[in-house]
Amino acid sequence: MIEIDHVYKRYRRQPGGGWVLRDINLTIPQGVSVGLVGRNGAGKSTLLRIIGGIDQPTRGQVRRHCRVSWPIGMAGDFKGSMTGRQNVKFVARIHGTSDAEVQAIIDRVEAFAELGEAFNRPISTYSSGMRSRLSFGMSLAFEFDVYLSDEATAVGDRQFKRKAAQAFKDRVGQASLIMVSHAEGILRELCDAGLYLEDGIAYWYDDVHDAIAAYHAATEGGSGEQGETQAAARDE
Repeated sequence: MIEIDHVYKRYRRQPGGGWVLRDINLTIPQGVSVGLVGRNGAGKSTLLRIIGGIDQPTRGQVRRHCRVSWPIGMAGDFKGSMTGRQNVKFVARIHGTSDAEVQAIIDRVEAFAELGEAFNRPISTYSSGMRSRLSFGMSLAFEFDVYLSDEATAVGDRQFKRKAAQAFKDRVGQASLIMVSHAEGILRELCDAGLYLEDGIAYWYDDVHDAIAAYHAATEGGSGEQGETQAAARDE
């Protein structure tokens, strides 16, 4: 279970200093996979980073009662001067794995990411897609209760995209997902509930199809009925 308790977020350097997220207050039940939808710039990636603990809210807090991954597809937190192999080893050590487990994790990530010789080159030489592939492989090498995905299945060529989608399918049942994707098909296939973000406000739907419908209604000019649970916004 993940509790999001009256979370607000804004960035001081953002023009106008407006709120990216406003008073998001909801609970994501254990074992429920959630599709996160909204316009570009609606705050989906920001919320995912806050849930994963790699960004902090301006107000409020997130309580995680389970093991939550870092957002797969966001690969900006690698050490650029270290190689892909060294980054994987470093993260494995942080997670307290034994020497034998560290090597097994390195082998799994190397095979999954399909980076070839680039695996032994500094991260600073990687493209954004290569970083995302490494992040994807590294996330799946560890056991989490909830996996966070930010467009992770859109990375790489067609074959890798199929491989990434299958990897998530294999995890469903063993773990749950909180997934941002413009590929609505995979959201419909893998997610149970939906969370629709609009103007910094979050609307919860017990059925992901309803969240997608609300998003379409808003973007196509319809009013759309709001979700069952609304994180109401309050002006500062």
